[in-house]
Amino acid sequence: MRILVVNPNTTQSMTEKAAEAARAVAGPGTEIIAATSQMGPVSIEGHYDGALALPGLLAEIRKAEAAGVQAAVIACFDDTGLDAARSLAGFPVLGLCESALITAGLLAQRFTVVTTLERSRVLLENLSRHYGFGGRAKVRAADIPVLELEDPASGALDKLRRQIELALEEDGAEAIVLGCAGMADLAYALQQDYGVPVIDGVSAAVKQAEALIAQRLTTSKRGSYATPLAKVYTGGMAEFAPSEG
Repeated sequence: MRILVVNPNTTQSMTEKAAEAARAVAGPGTEIIAATSQMGPVSIEGHYDGALALPGLLAEIRKAEAAGVQAAVIACFDDTGLDAARSLAGFPVLGLCESALITAGLLAQRFTVVTTLERSRVLLENLSRHYGFGGRAKVRAADIPVLELEDPASGALDKLRRQIELALEEDGAEAIVLGCAGMADLAYALQQDYGVPVIDGVSAAVKQAEALIAQRLTTSKRGSYATPLAKVYTGGMAEFAPSEG
């Protein structure tokens, strides 16, 4: 199996962290191909960053399909560009938030997503409802700018731990979901510390991608994820114009 893990922001170190988490859980016959967007924001924190990350993300998805990749994981917990990527690609595309919530739902009745900033909390609450977990999942923000997760001296880990503790004490959480790809390397240690399942979206998405490939399943092209219709795109978007639909 060949699975793309694509970082829709342009920070290479975050790509490497996600790729390491993916390779740690991938089966022996799975090759993880890591890619970093070549245009857009250095981190994705809210709707504006997410919108401007789409062209670079879709360019990497298109290149991967031409290279024979069998599935893709978008390594951003906002599920940046997920619907657009599913429309573009002929292989399954998974998002971290959806995959992590599905995994948490198999393990616990109530769980809490701990994410970075308040603006991300609101976005993830909306996604949680969209995916059908609004009644089971709470979302907390730890007041951590994404790039601070790269700095051991930032105090980000202490802030994250505090929100996990509050989730266990106040939310009645039975499991914790880490709401940022930049937290992927922390899941197992936190699980050992707190004695509850701690779900990393990268790991969850990779294992689900492997399952879909093994079952020879891919995204339906009937209806909402139908291949984009051929039409002219103008200006800087011309290179993204669909040629068939």
